[in-house]
Amino acid sequence: MALGFFDQFLSPTHLGIPLILIAMVIPWILYPSPSNRWLNNRLVTLQGQFFNRFTQQLLLPLNQGGHKWALILMSLMVFLLSMNMLGLLPYTFTPTTQLSLNMGFAVPFWLATVIIGMRNQPTAALGHLLPEGTPVLLIPVLIIIETISFIIRAIALGVRLTANLTAGHLLIQLIAT
Repeated sequence: MALGFFDQFLSPTHLGIPLILIAMVIPWILYPSPSNRWLNNRLVTLQGQFFNRFTQQLLLPLNQGGHKWALILMSLMVFLLSMNMLGLLPYTFTPTTQLSLNMGFAVPFWLATVIIGMRNQPTAALGHLLPEGTPVLLIPVLIIIETISFIIRAIALGVRLTANLTAGHLLIQLIAT
């Protein structure tokens, strides 16, 4: 059976079930479940220590206001880490090589950042659309150009991430053949 080099990036299915669903559900098993016992088993204790240390390292460079984002950042990091680790197993599928998953993470986080920036510091957020010292005649054109480039940034980041992952896998397959 002759396959093309890019056939490895197609979403695989098994008995009509897309494997991306299974790959996205498996990392949720790794999250610790709360318990009302005083002493937990070794696995839950190790998971708790790992999450505590990981959260400390994640929040170290952030100020006190940024600590309210700990849960969503921690969930995202562990989810992506576990999905990429599962992709290291032979004959498995890594969902992060799909553009849809990368864009599904990139666009909402970018939009949340923009909305929060506009809400908390509107003058600073809008000040990025117009460089200092711009001639008066160029102001409307420059604001439109900067707005378009600002909107395209999230799409470009998602596409770059997918392209980098695809290029790495493609290079490995080319070397293997």
